[in-house]
Amino acid sequence: MRDYQLGFISNENIFNHVKETVELYRNHINLKEFNKNIIDPIKLTFDSKVYGKSLEEIIESECIRQIDKTNTNHIGYFHQNLFKYAGNGWEVPTTGFDIINPQLHIFAELKNKHNTMNSRAADSVYRHMQDKILHDDQAVCMLVEVIASKSRNEKWLYDGLSHEKIRRVSIDKFYSIVFGDDDAFFKLCRALPDVLDDVIAELQRGSIENSVYEELHQLSPDTFKSLYLLAFKTYDGFQNF
Repeated sequence: MRDYQLGFISNENIFNHVKETVELYRNHINLKEFNKNIIDPIKLTFDSKVYGKSLEEIIESECIRQIDKTNTNHIGYFHQNLFKYAGNGWEVPTTGFDIINPQLHIFAELKNKHNTMNSRAADSVYRHMQDKILHDDQAVCMLVEVIASKSRNEKWLYDGLSHEKIRRVSIDKFYSIVFGDDDAFFKLCRALPDVLDDVIAELQRGSIENSVYEELHQLSPDTFKSLYLLAFKTYDGFQNF
């Protein structure tokens, strides 16, 4: 195994963690999955004409979008569960906060992007943190953002409220707290392509299995017709498409 030169996590652990994430990754789609929520052929027709793309190209884009939506959740798994390897009291519990260190009284909620929480979700997280510091006067609660608007470790100002022990922290600063290395997150990002290359070589993955076109053409060799029959085959007039 090559040396990924991370220092804060072993080569074996980062390889296995990336491998677990890749194995979760969705890399196939069929017509049933494609049409699970009933595809909108009218929107796809607009997309095709407005963007100057064939229906086949637009369908390919929609397939990728659906697969990507699923895989975004697995990236959350990657970010959160990497801290299982941190040691020194760091834990990834199955309920409650996403990442904790009871010895240091640090309790963190992890979000991928700084702008993905709606007001209801933000309110719930902030109140959860308020409750924690109310019952543990040593607790420090952190909203950790992988993609933050800037590098920071500062009070979380929410709806006119703030508390020194409720923090908004970018992932680079959180890595520094956890691993004691200011450049730990940078090192991970720099090494990630090499780790992925090695994992994909072992798993022999690296392509998407897409049977949507083949199954559409079994309905009709006319892509336009088969796409509309997916959604409207029971509607008046479409029996004579």
